Amino acid sequence: MRVISGALRGKKLREPTGMDVRPTTDMVKESIFNIIQFDIEGRRALDLFSGTGQIGIEALSRGAASVVFVDAAKDSIALTRENIKLAGVEDAATVVQSDAMSYLARGERFDLIFLDPPYDSPFLERSLEKIIEFDILKEHGIIICETRADRKTPEVSAPLVPMREYRYGKVKLALFGRSEE
Repeated sequence: MRVISGALRGKKLREPTGMDVRPTTDMVKESIFNIIQFDIEGRRALDLFSGTGQIGIEALSRGAASVVFVDAAKDSIALTRENIKLAGVEDAATVVQSDAMSYLARGERFDLIFLDPPYDSPFLERSLEKIIEFDILKEHGIIICETRADRKTPEVSAPLVPMREYRYGKVKLALFGRSEE
């Protein structure tokens, strides 16, 4: 696992042991950041279900101002902290061990939100509902969701609107934005 582009390009990160964490593949990670490449610089991001922290670290490498990494699993939080230290981005990173719904209820606002919950869980839909309920996506913000390709994209209500979907083999990315109305 490595940082693909930006200031930290080529930096190696630690991978998880076991099958509890499913890191995003380099191909999908590169696609995510190609899609949002002009929406990263200076933005505040949330890496919910951070796992290894690689998505948030990639965002920092590409110019995000700060990233909050959230995961409920103690091992994932430890790995995320280790990878943040390896990347040397401690000053721009905040790591929180919390379940996703409790964290979202804090009401902190973000420009970018990365959602990559366990594939067969109800957490994607619940997270989107909480993001709407607590109004945490800033104006012009983007949510990037990673799911199985065969999973139906969740329906959302205002102020969120679906933007686009992308498929990469067995993986689907669904993007949501904040309507300007």
